[in-house]
Amino acid sequence: MPSPRSSSMISGHALTSRQVFSLVMYMFFFLPESPHPRSPSAPLVYHHKSASVASDAGIVNAQSCFSYEELYEITNGFSPQNILGEGGFGCVYKGCFSDGREVAVKQLKVGSGQGEREFKAEVEIISRIHHRHLVSLVGYCISENQRLLVYDFVPNDTLHSHLHGTEKPVIDWPTRVKVAAGAARGIAYLHEDCHPRIIHRDIKSSNILLDNNFEAQVSDFGLAKLAMDACTHVSTRVIGTFGYLAPEYASSGKLTERSDVYSFGVVLLELITGRKPVDDTQPMGDESLVEWARPRLSHALETRDFGELPDPRLEKNYNETEMFRMIEAAAACIRHSAAMRPQMGKVVRVLDILTDVDLNNGVKPGQSEIFNVAETAEIRLLQRMAFGSHVFSSGYSQSDWSHQSDI
Repeated sequence: MPSPRSSSMISGHALTSRQVFSLVMYMFFFLPESPHPRSPSAPLVYHHKSASVASDAGIVNAQSCFSYEELYEITNGFSPQNILGEGGFGCVYKGCFSDGREVAVKQLKVGSGQGEREFKAEVEIISRIHHRHLVSLVGYCISENQRLLVYDFVPNDTLHSHLHGTEKPVIDWPTRVKVAAGAARGIAYLHEDCHPRIIHRDIKSSNILLDNNFEAQVSDFGLAKLAMDACTHVSTRVIGTFGYLAPEYASSGKLTERSDVYSFGVVLLELITGRKPVDDTQPMGDESLVEWARPRLSHALETRDFGELPDPRLEKNYNETEMFRMIEAAAACIRHSAAMRPQMGKVVRVLDILTDVDLNNGVKPGQSEIFNVAETAEIRLLQRMAFGSHVFSSGYSQSDWSHQSDI
């Protein structure tokens, strides 16, 4: 599934999920095929019948429902030069309207049953959410067998490209903490503030978009699932990205919010180490980031010796206490037992401790006494999540860090 490299909010009228989904379902199942043949190279004509259906469904904002012709024009005919990303279910193209507004246009592959399901899921889910750290839907297009989604363009690419690309400067440590905290807030909103709750199901660094200020926005809701409050889990086909899948989800198809937590833990490991989740260039046995990191996480939390964990490109330019907290968070998130992983809200509060001083008080990270104590409730909880129910003292004695069997 391609991830749009973009997506800040665009001002305009928001669509309700019921309006959008009702329209989508009506289009899919009740509108007849066009009687007019079409040349494969020519753009589709936008049918006014679709526009009237949109109006009948209560969607009166013309900017939300784009014609295929309009999207064809702004992407230079879906030119290969405009491709921002490509995945199993289609491509994402950069487009620019006449007023200069830049957008990312996700075009699902024609005739893909999976693409149809993804389109319906993404339109339904993304139209429900409004958060600064989540992609917002700008508009869509339904024309004959074409399905397209439109997002605002975010110019600073994805977290994956900044961490693993070869043509970008190294992300410094404060920026990595900022990105982690922002992405965590977006995911926590899906899990805890949406009703029904939303399980993203494909959290990864390439689905975290960055603006020019390195504010993170979580994207790509095509695989997401709604979880009713009464359900402990959702049983589903195993879909996601290798290297990020939680073990219980990969083995049984049982999906919970803690599956997303595991995937976010892998993203934290990427931020800490600079390594890819799966890297075939590594020595045999070290290809999996999680398996490579587990013993090193245990050692770091027991001894405060980070060893090989920190990204060597940082050249040790990081605050050690902040690094320790990030390692604690990653270790807690990737625990084998889903029940022992923290909720995203807890992770947010721990990461916010690392960012709030710098952002709100004008003090550089690590130069406040807040970083020299471990006695906040959230940090104590995260320590218990990482190491079991053992009680910790602020001295971090050897006995305090001895119970680490599930890392």
